[in-house]
Amino acid sequence: MMHQKHREKLFSLFDDGQQGAVFIQGSEILYRNETDYEYPFRQESNFWYLTGVNEPECALILDLKTEEYHLFVPKRDAQFAVWHGYVKSQEAWQEQYKPDHLHYTNEILTVMNEIKPDKVYCLNDLDAELIEDLDRGFEADIETLQDALTYCRVIKTDEELEYMRKSAKVNNLAHTEVMKAIKPGMYEYELKALFTKIQYEHGLQQDAYNGIFAGGKNGAILHYVENTSQIKDGVLFLLDAGHEYQGYASDITRTYPANGKFTDLQAGVYDAVLNALNSTIEKVETGVKMEDLHMQAARTMMEGLKDVGIVKGSVDDMMENDIFALFFPHGLGHFLGLDTHDVGGYPKGVERIDRPGIKFLRVRRDLQPGMVITIEPGVYFIPALLIPALEDDMQSKFLNADKITKMYEFGGIRIEDNIVVTDEGYENLTDVPKERDEIEKLISG
Repeated sequence: MMHQKHREKLFSLFDDGQQGAVFIQGSEILYRNETDYEYPFRQESNFWYLTGVNEPECALILDLKTEEYHLFVPKRDAQFAVWHGYVKSQEAWQEQYKPDHLHYTNEILTVMNEIKPDKVYCLNDLDAELIEDLDRGFEADIETLQDALTYCRVIKTDEELEYMRKSAKVNNLAHTEVMKAIKPGMYEYELKALFTKIQYEHGLQQDAYNGIFAGGKNGAILHYVENTSQIKDGVLFLLDAGHEYQGYASDITRTYPANGKFTDLQAGVYDAVLNALNSTIEKVETGVKMEDLHMQAARTMMEGLKDVGIVKGSVDDMMENDIFALFFPHGLGHFLGLDTHDVGGYPKGVERIDRPGIKFLRVRRDLQPGMVITIEPGVYFIPALLIPALEDDMQSKFLNADKITKMYEFGGIRIEDNIVVTDEGYENLTDVPKERDEIEKLISG
């Protein structure tokens, strides 16, 4: 029923009785460098949204005039069964996915000729090329459908939110178990293995993105994925990872001391980030702009860094001169759903803000009920940003050089929760310890 509702929502965006069709090809199995090594299959998100089919080599046509759903599936032979163990019958396909009409993929032209659309709406050039190669004069449009599906996917249905709660439940557990297990001397990949084990034990076999398991200075690398270093005593460990449930992602980050005890300096920087996270989440409600939340988080973190003597001077002046971007060089958050960085962050006509840090914000729009966002402030000590800043006449006025030059090995602190915007305000899907006393108690056992 969920995917039928999604199709109905899409149909509602097109003119009644329009003599057109939607055409989308699903994903195919990918192989590594012309070998027979198969990458794990994961369906194209828009196709999954409309069909619920997480199997390769399928396609769909939606007849916009009759609002009928045609599913196209591959025709398998005995040799396929030799290697893969099964050949699914047409009856099995029909029973599982319940399309209005089921066809084999070699029948796409036949169905198109029956529908006779005046326009075929496609997601990309590859789909459009296939339609045009059918040589029947079909006109392909590759802009309208992407906009329409983005509009549909931004606001989650109740069923989608329930999937996301189930995803969050397992991911909350995995993060908490890693926090319990960490000890100095472990390797980053050991903690990744434990994190993955918890996911697999609960049936979540698809990671939502390349997870970050970063000890010490590696925590200042925003997309660190090597995960091969040994975690030393006295350093912080940053874990940013999540797995999917039925295609719906979780994306949680926690940062904590490997030995279970924050130093005074680590605690001061951590509190700056945690205060930014908590105060920003409290501001989430219908109509709030994501860029306003970003700037509030940046200001809160600068106030915290000033309290521990890393920056100095007027916080207003720091904000005006974009000093926050030296420590917080990414956006506050993004949409979450069938993709980790889910669609819809920038509606048509909305441009990025040309300002350090905030120009990387992945969502620039007013929040509405049913949207799911991440809130993920962070403070990082990145030599590539800080060394030039210390040599800059304007920026250096706000920086405590004695402290900062000793922090190039510090890494970074990021804390990230997953938030549903509701009519009443928000629902926080993330339940992993983040208060310092809770973290220290859990790690110390």
